[in-house]
Amino acid sequence: MDNLKEKTAKGLFGGGMNNGIQQLLGFAFGIVMARLLVPEYFGLVAMITVFSAIANALQNSGFSTALINEREQKDSNYNAVFWFNIGMGVVIYLILFLCAPLIADYYREPRLVWLCRYAFLSFVFSSWGVAQAAYLYKNLRAKELASANIIAVVLSSGIAVVMAWQGFTYWAIATQTNLFILISTLIRWHYSEWRPSLSVDFGFIRRAFPFSVKSLLSEILTQVNNNVMNILLGRFFGSTATGQYNQAYQWNFKGYSLVQNMVKQVDQAVLVSVRDDRERQLLVLRKMIRFAAFVSFPLLLGVGLVAKEFIVLALGEVWLTSASYLQMICVAGAVIPISTLLADLMISRGRSDIFMWSTLALGVCQVAALILLHPYGIGQMVKAYVALNLVWLFVWFYFVNRQTGYRLLHFLKDIVPFALAAAGVMALTGWATSQIGSLPLLLLSRVALAALLYYAVMRLAGAQILKECMDFIHKRWKTNI
Repeated sequence: MDNLKEKTAKGLFGGGMNNGIQQLLGFAFGIVMARLLVPEYFGLVAMITVFSAIANALQNSGFSTALINEREQKDSNYNAVFWFNIGMGVVIYLILFLCAPLIADYYREPRLVWLCRYAFLSFVFSSWGVAQAAYLYKNLRAKELASANIIAVVLSSGIAVVMAWQGFTYWAIATQTNLFILISTLIRWHYSEWRPSLSVDFGFIRRAFPFSVKSLLSEILTQVNNNVMNILLGRFFGSTATGQYNQAYQWNFKGYSLVQNMVKQVDQAVLVSVRDDRERQLLVLRKMIRFAAFVSFPLLLGVGLVAKEFIVLALGEVWLTSASYLQMICVAGAVIPISTLLADLMISRGRSDIFMWSTLALGVCQVAALILLHPYGIGQMVKAYVALNLVWLFVWFYFVNRQTGYRLLHFLKDIVPFALAAAGVMALTGWATSQIGSLPLLLLSRVALAALLYYAVMRLAGAQILKECMDFIHKRWKTNI
């Protein structure tokens, strides 16, 4: 138990540090790109972002998940997944290449034809990294996975900035995504000891197909759900409005993915390792949920608190509309890491069918609500998107309760104290700093005061998760010294 606890802690905090660096780099490059390009260009790419997101998801879903859930690592299984995914990547690219004019017609935007065909190369690039990512993930190599992403962010974003500066407009944004997937794939090959061969057990594909196809479809549906606003805004309101919303979504994503990636780098492997002991698995899940809530609520509600000041100072007045969207969607962002943990528990117990149908139901509800509300404006659509994501947190809990006996009272005890503490701190901070007129001073004051107040509240409340975090950091500090 102690060994598992130590490995989980190292994965969480080590992955957290590396993801923090990655998000900080993305933060810096995101500001530069927003300064160089107008909302229209971001909107054009956002309309087809769902396809690149699906390509990136292929490295962490489907047969990759099946490999992670296998107790025994076999080269023949990895080979089967490797060659199968390369074939699928090429086939998907060719199909989408031919469908590019249809996508452009849907948006009534002819510039999308060749932009789609260029952006869809990410499917080919990502297919080469599925087995390698699964190998590193299976062996809890969170540091290597995060390092690959950090290097990929620096190189791809650096090249994209130069392209934007030289006037390549939306091509620079599409290049950044393609290069990120290509570079991260190549670096995962460098870190992984496994290499493909022709010793293939396609029987593994047949055995894993019922589980894997549901997991893969669920991940695709998740990406569609995450991008459904871009898909519909591009159709109903055009590229500029889509760019404004997508800018808000990207900053919200940077916030919640910092927490989500920390837990996702270890949760599946750890939950699978203890799935034969239901009580122990539930204890592990609850500790991860408390950790996610402890970090996610103050981080995302804090983003909402400083949204206007940050957007105006960092990106410029042209992006001011996105600040109001960011204030709303960060509420949904605060619960997404917790929903992810609950969903991953279902996968670890082999219930990819529940994962798929629940994700599909969320998507259907979102599309129906957003289409019905679009005549009332983007603001109402955003509110519906947020509300549905909050409701679905408890839909995921319902299924976990059926599988593990996780009681609603315990679930609320694990998340509500952190949510209330964070909300109270942000409200008090907003009131205390409301008379500050200088935007730079207002931003700095709100960040500093909110961080100090939240830490003080956690200390006074005797939060065990804070103590464990501080103890682990202190231990790591002493070890490194």
